[in-house]
Amino acid sequence: MSAETHSGGCQCGAVRFRLTGQPGTSSVCYCRMCQKASASQALALVSVGDARIEWTRGQPSWFQSSNAARRGFCENCGTPLAYDAPDGLALAVLAFDDPDSVPPTIAYGVEGKRVWCDGLPSLPERHTMEDAEAVAFLQTLVSYQHPDHDTDTWLPEDRA
Repeated sequence: MSAETHSGGCQCGAVRFRLTGQPGTSSVCYCRMCQKASASQALALVSVGDARIEWTRGQPSWFQSSNAARRGFCENCGTPLAYDAPDGLALAVLAFDDPDSVPPTIAYGVEGKRVWCDGLPSLPERHTMEDAEAVAFLQTLVSYQHPDHDTDTWLPEDRA
C-alpha cells in the first residue's frame, strides 16, 4: 500500500512541493494578515500535520509577517505557498495541484471577514467564454503558468 501524496507549487513552476502522508487540518482564515498575504478575502491553508513535506523544485522565500509567524512565497511570481508558525507548517490549499483533495473543514478569524463575503455565492455567475465581447481576446491567450502536475523540467521550450 502506497502512502497518500499531494503535490503542488507556485504559478510559474519555480517552487514545487510534495506532501507524503495524511495532511492535518485544512482551514480558511479571514484574519486581516491572511487577507493581505493572499490578496483575497481569505486564505485557505492545510497543516502538514504528520505528513512529510519535500520541496521538490526550488525553495520558498520567507516574509516574517509577525513575531510568531512567517509566510513562504515564490520570489519569482509571488504565489503564496506556506505559513510557518509555532504550531507547525501549513501550505496554501490553492497551491496544490488538486486543491479539492484538501478542502477546508473550519473557518478561523471570522471577526475579520469582509461584509460582502457571505453574499459571494449568490452573485450572478458566468462561464469565461460566455463573455461575447472578450471571446476573441481570450482565444489568443497563451498560458505560461505551470501545469497542475509534476514535471521533470520547467520552463516551456518557447520560454526557456
